[in-house]
Amino acid sequence: MDLHLQGKSALVCGSSKGLGYACAMSLAREGVSVTLVARTAQLLEKSAETIRQATGAKVTTVAADITTPEGREQAFSVAGMPDILVTNAGGPKPGDFRDWSKDDWMAALNANMYTPIALIQHVIDSMINQRYGRIVNITSAAVKMPIDILGLSNGARSGLTGFVAGLARQVVEHNVTINNLLPGPFETDRLKETAAKTAQNTGKPIEEIMQARLKSIPAKRYGQPYELGDACAFLCSAQAGFITGQNLVLDGGIYPGML
Repeated sequence: MDLHLQGKSALVCGSSKGLGYACAMSLAREGVSVTLVARTAQLLEKSAETIRQATGAKVTTVAADITTPEGREQAFSVAGMPDILVTNAGGPKPGDFRDWSKDDWMAALNANMYTPIALIQHVIDSMINQRYGRIVNITSAAVKMPIDILGLSNGARSGLTGFVAGLARQVVEHNVTINNLLPGPFETDRLKETAAKTAQNTGKPIEEIMQARLKSIPAKRYGQPYELGDACAFLCSAQAGFITGQNLVLDGGIYPGML
């Protein structure tokens, strides 16, 4: 299927590895010029070169912390006003809410709620004026089915979901869509980090935790990042112009609800 993305431009956050990288790769394969943003310059450039070699697309990099005003300014100074925005930031630490300070909450809200909103605020009018824009937020399946040790993430990402639900209906008449991808257990560093915290809390080996989690997935496997990347590319396509304000869960069937 031709997604009609040839010649478009994208800013993809948290894209040196994991799900952000997968989104950048999938968009580049469709002919999108991609700007990658992440904090670690060496890893970022290595990932960019892999995408260039695999796709032939134009790939630029910005080593910056997207959760800061300076980092966002840096990113847009390179990316300009992109046609596509993919927001993504590492999830806050797992744990017991009794141990979290106000600073912990403010950091989580800044990274996983305010930063995506600030990025959207920056690009939305340009997208409206050109009558094309695609915004995809990588959040978490925990928005639909909260995970007890991920309270910081549950709260912050739910706030972003509520904000998007209102804005998405305001801008879709201008061919600007905003949707959320809600990943479940994908084979990423985040999955291992959460398993390690559970192992620490329970005294069980990480391998046992990982196997138990695997058995709980109806698909009986972990998600592969490219699967989410391709879902992202489709939501950015011309064909997805009638899809907005939606929360697409990619979790191998774990979420049991109908809505």
